[in-house]
Amino acid sequence: MIQTGFSWYDRLMADRPDLRSLRDRFRRAIPRAAEFASLRFHDDLEQSLELRHGVLQPPGEQHDRGAMVTVHSRGGAGYAATPDLSLAGLKRAFARALEWAECASRLAVADTRRLQMPHLVGTFESPVRIAWDDVPLADKIALLETASRGLRAGEAIVDSSASLWRTRSERLYLTDGGGEVRQSFDRLAPMLRATANRGTRTETRTLGHFAWVRQQGLELLDECRFTDAAAEVAADALALLDAEDCPAGSLDLVLDPDQMIIQIHESIGHPLELDRILGDERNYAGRSFVTLDMFGSYRYGSELLNVTVDPTRPEQAASFAFDDEGMAAEKRHLIREGMLLRPLGGGASRERAAGALPGFEGTANARADSWRRPPIDRMPNLNLEPGTARFDDMIASVERGIYMRTNSSWSIDDSRNKFQFGCEWARLIEDGRLTKLVRRPGYRGISASFWRSLDAVGDATTFAVLGTPFCGKGEPNQAVFTGHAAPVCLFRDVDVVAAA
Repeated sequence: MIQTGFSWYDRLMADRPDLRSLRDRFRRAIPRAAEFASLRFHDDLEQSLELRHGVLQPPGEQHDRGAMVTVHSRGGAGYAATPDLSLAGLKRAFARALEWAECASRLAVADTRRLQMPHLVGTFESPVRIAWDDVPLADKIALLETASRGLRAGEAIVDSSASLWRTRSERLYLTDGGGEVRQSFDRLAPMLRATANRGTRTETRTLGHFAWVRQQGLELLDECRFTDAAAEVAADALALLDAEDCPAGSLDLVLDPDQMIIQIHESIGHPLELDRILGDERNYAGRSFVTLDMFGSYRYGSELLNVTVDPTRPEQAASFAFDDEGMAAEKRHLIREGMLLRPLGGGASRERAAGALPGFEGTANARADSWRRPPIDRMPNLNLEPGTARFDDMIASVERGIYMRTNSSWSIDDSRNKFQFGCEWARLIEDGRLTKLVRRPGYRGISASFWRSLDAVGDATTFAVLGTPFCGKGEPNQAVFTGHAAPVCLFRDVDVVAAA
C-alpha cells in the first residue's frame, strides 16, 4: 500500500482494496517496448441541488472512476482508457495504447522522442473550509429556500432558480520514471436566476451566469452573498422590464469582472492555445489569428494589459500543482505591458513549436476532463492583473459611455478574432456619472484592436476571482473548468450595439 499523509488518498486506499497495489500493478503492466508510460486515475463525483421557482428538484449525483494509460513508442503516442484496474485490465489497456503509439509513429507530426516527459512527485488539495459532506442535506436545502424566496419578489417574476453544483475530482498520476502526483479538486458553483415578464418583454438576471465557481466549500456562499444577492438579482430583472433599449454607436465601455472573464476567455485564452495556433482545432472549434512569429514582437494590447497564466492561486477554479502530464505549475506572463510573450502550450505541442520558438518551455496546461480522454492544451487560470485605477475615477473620466455587467451571449469567429458579446445589465455614463439603466446591451470588436483601446485597469478593490465551468474543446468534446480573475476595466471608443 502506498503510504502518504494526503487525506483523501488515505481514505480512497482504505475504501478501495483494489487500489492499494495500483502502483505495483502499473509497473508490472508496462510493455517492454514503451519508451515512456504513465497512468492517470480519476475518481470523479458530481452533486447538485436546485429549487426551481420554490420547488425542490430531484437531487443529482454522478460517480465515475477509471484510468487512462499513455505509451510513447518509436516516436508516437498512444492512449487507452479502462475502468478495469486489475493487472489483466491494465495489461490490456497498455497493449492497446502501444498499438496506437506504433501506428502514430508512422503518421504523427510530432516525434515524442524529442519530448522530455516529467517524472515529478507532489500533491495538491483544494482549500475547503466548510465541506459539502459536513453540512446536512436539510441545511443546504434551507439555504436554497431562503435564496428562492428572495428571487420570487413579485408576480412579474415568472421563473427562478437557486442551485448549488458541487464537483470533486481525485486524481493519481504515475509514470514509469517514478513520478507520483496526487491531487484533489473540490469545486462549488452556486447559481441564482430570476426571469421577469410583462406583456411582450422578458428579462433575465443571474448571479454572474455561473461565474462564481471556485475550489472552495460552502464558505463561498458568504463571499458571493448568495442569499442576500437573490433579492438584488430579482430587483434587477424587474427594473429591466422598464428600461430603454441600449443605444448604438461608438462609446467608452466599462466592463465589470463578470463580463471581463468571457472577454479574456474568448479573445485571449483560446487564441493563445498552442494547438489552435498549430491548426489542430480548426475542424471543430476553429484555429487562431495568432501565428508563431508574433511571440516576442506583437503588441496585443495597450501597455496596461498584463495577463498571466496562474494555476497557483489555490481557490481559483483551475488551480493545480501539476497538469495531467505531470508538469509542475507556475505563474507566468503570457502578455506583459501589452506585448505577446508566450502561448499556452503543453505536451506534444511543445515539441512541434520548439523549432519556431527557440527556448520555448511551454506552460503546465495539458488537461483532460475525465479518465476517458487524453490531455490537450487547455487554458487553466488566465488572469488580467490589477492596475491602479479607482472605480469612481474611471467613471468620472467618461463623458459618454456605458457600464456593462454579466455576459448573456457570445459569438466569435473561428480565428478567435472578430467578436460580439451581449450582457444582462448596463447603465449609461453621462458626463462622468452613472445614469439610466438600459436593456439588452452589447458590443463588438476585433481582439487586438479592442485590447489596444484599454485605457484604465481597476485596482485591487475592483478585482474578482471568478471562472467558468463550461469551456468546451476537442474531438470528442471535453468540457473543463477554467478560472479567470480580473478587475473592472475601461476601453475607449468601442462599437456598442443593442444585443438581440
